[in-house]
Amino acid sequence: MPDSSPAPSEAPPSLSDRRAAADALEFSSIHPHARFGTASDRYGGWLGQIYPEEVYGDRISSRKRTLAGRSYEERRVPIESVRHYFQHFGVLEIDFTFYRPLVEPGGEPSSNYHVLSTYADHAPEDAAFLVKAPQMFFARSLRRSGEFIDNTDFLDRDAYLRTFHEPVQDILGDRLAGVIFQQEYQRVGDSPSPEANVEEFDAFFRNLPDDDVQAHIELRSEHLLQPVYFDWLEERGLGHVFSHWTWLPQIRDQWRMSGERLPAANDEVVARLLTPRNTKYADAYAQTHPFDAPVPEITETQEAQDMVLDTTALTYRAEAENALLNIVANNRAWGNAPDLARTIAHRILDEEERRA
Repeated sequence: MPDSSPAPSEAPPSLSDRRAAADALEFSSIHPHARFGTASDRYGGWLGQIYPEEVYGDRISSRKRTLAGRSYEERRVPIESVRHYFQHFGVLEIDFTFYRPLVEPGGEPSSNYHVLSTYADHAPEDAAFLVKAPQMFFARSLRRSGEFIDNTDFLDRDAYLRTFHEPVQDILGDRLAGVIFQQEYQRVGDSPSPEANVEEFDAFFRNLPDDDVQAHIELRSEHLLQPVYFDWLEERGLGHVFSHWTWLPQIRDQWRMSGERLPAANDEVVARLLTPRNTKYADAYAQTHPFDAPVPEITETQEAQDMVLDTTALTYRAEAENALLNIVANNRAWGNAPDLARTIAHRILDEEERRA
């Protein structure tokens, strides 16, 4: 686990200094067992927050996106803005690799390889990246032409190593903090039993190289989050992703279901704060776009407040276990990911003040 605590010769920042840092959206000193970051980074809506207007204001690109019959303009700053990102955050989740591997089947680098390499070129040496594994290796079914088909690449170890695992290490080196394996939501009737699910996973993960690349697994099917699954994670040293997402239980319930365990071998934990619970992706996107400010219709709900409290509690559980919690905020969970991080930071400091 990276040591985020102050050097012995340094006095820890005061509570008031850390509150001022949170207000300035600078999160490195909030808590030694919490590392703040976001899911993706190049949002034009963060101009004036994370990205200086005078540097990037006239360097915005845009693209059209259609979602659930509605059209949106997505404004983006250039990749080199990652150097300003890491002046505020300690970790960045890369998710474009979820949709395409880094190396094509024929062995040539994909466009994602070049994009991730550009990130590496501009990120500082102490940056940390959580990178999502391609869905083609961890999804049982894939959506193609409007329908779901069986995924013939599911748990293909050799292809995974060749097209993603090895090249992501080559690109990021020590800045690779972990790999997130996200599996799609499955109805009970369409998925194996929890026991059979673990058996399939084990055939894949037990044969991965022992190269210190920490894997974190996000299952989006509540019926698979059973003791047999969490026992297996602990046995293999794999992380459970505590995900605040549409159809998943609250983080506090996931903590209970896990047997109150943080099983990752490297003593890191990932909490992904994604789409509000019981809200579809397209609806959350429509409600929060262009992601430049918190949305009261979301932030003032009990669900959102519980998310903040649960993340705070998980920070102190990480402290008790001498672990590091990676807090990954998504715009859709709040309206604006930097403001969500700030809200959690202040809640963590509130709890520290209360305990003192």
